[in-house]
Amino acid sequence: MTEKVVIIGGGAAGPKTAAKLRRENAEIKIDLYTQEDIISYSACGLPYFIGNIIQDYTTLILRTPEDFKKQNINIHIKSKCIKVNTEEQTVLIEDLISNNRYEVNYDILVIATGAIPIIPEIKNIGLKNVFTLRTIKDGIKIKEKMLQSKQAVLIGGGYISIELLEAFVQNNLKVTLLEKNNQILNMFDEDFAQRITDYIIGKNPGQVSILTGEEAVEFKGNENGEVISVVTSTGKEIETDFVILGTGVRPNTDFLLDSGIKLGIKNSIKVGNTLKTSINNIYATGDCTDNFNLVTNKYTWVPMGSTANKEGRCAAINIAGGNCHFDGILNSTITKYFDYTISIIGISYKEAIEYGFQPEFAIVTKRDKAGYMPNSGMMTLKLIADKNTHTILGIQGIGEGDVNKRINTVIPAILSKTRLETFMNLDLPYSPPYSPAIDPVLNAAQIIYQKINS
Repeated sequence: MTEKVVIIGGGAAGPKTAAKLRRENAEIKIDLYTQEDIISYSACGLPYFIGNIIQDYTTLILRTPEDFKKQNINIHIKSKCIKVNTEEQTVLIEDLISNNRYEVNYDILVIATGAIPIIPEIKNIGLKNVFTLRTIKDGIKIKEKMLQSKQAVLIGGGYISIELLEAFVQNNLKVTLLEKNNQILNMFDEDFAQRITDYIIGKNPGQVSILTGEEAVEFKGNENGEVISVVTSTGKEIETDFVILGTGVRPNTDFLLDSGIKLGIKNSIKVGNTLKTSINNIYATGDCTDNFNLVTNKYTWVPMGSTANKEGRCAAINIAGGNCHFDGILNSTITKYFDYTISIIGISYKEAIEYGFQPEFAIVTKRDKAGYMPNSGMMTLKLIADKNTHTILGIQGIGEGDVNKRINTVIPAILSKTRLETFMNLDLPYSPPYSPAIDPVLNAAQIIYQKINS
């Protein structure tokens, strides 16, 4: 009988596992260890705290250690796991305040250590005012510096950089974004990445520069050791008050390398659909685990807060003796730049080719409501389907119209492998304030169907 569950990690997945497990089992002993001093918070909300859309960072905190204590869950902050001994069923914990180390026994172990920033090899990267964004403390430091600054450099062109770019522009900073690849947002097809780039630059002319195919090679500092400029691979020198490293994250699993727990893509933890690892009494949830892609039927690694919460819930049910399966993901992502939505579901056209599909696509630019409605907005959708099976592989959506509704319409169609000829005739509700007579996503399906059958 399971008597003691130890959870390592206090971001999204760990606290979710603990809370759900307590609801499932009132008697089991639950101890959660985290190296941070704040737990159970929304890291995804940090760019909006920095941008002053959210005034108080405490609103991002979902539960405090005191809240968990009321549920008879023991939270150990500033406590870092540095080793897992699967044979002895112990974890080695380091108290980050006293530096003392001690062992903790477990019956069931849940690893939910998340992801950590990738630090690129750039000369003088240790200068002051070079930041990464992963924790609330990071967000507080960046916001404080932003409010004292006039210019910034973002390194990396992913979602976090786009969200921080908006925050900095809102606060009247001049911003340069450097991306070493030939496009920002590499998960998109090149044509859509270019549309997004054009929109961002066009919305903030003279205030935002986006340099692709160019990377930072050196930071220059002043006599106080503070970064004052960034030197690029083409020899440009960009003055700045601070730098954000948005160069991606990797699974936080270095402490598991000699544990015997099997690791997969980018050293993420390999798990099955019950969230069990290769060791029977050890589960893993959240950004430290691999993911099964339901379009490609291949394993991948996509760190997402929504996935972490669902996995934490599922693992808790299974630990408590239930039967929960988390079958996989569609790489569903969405963000915005001011009023411009940016989203992708499934795989892109370029990925479809790489994975051996025979893809066809359609691009539709249309208003999200009847054109005569005063609050209608333009959007562009790119739908991708397989010529052989007529099933949808993915969709990309951008624009100031209601992109999110169209993206969400496609998700169940991908999961159920709905054929184009069925999907394009879906009886979606119509009224001028909500959509055109034929919804744009159905237009896209009709175009692909015609292409395939012409």
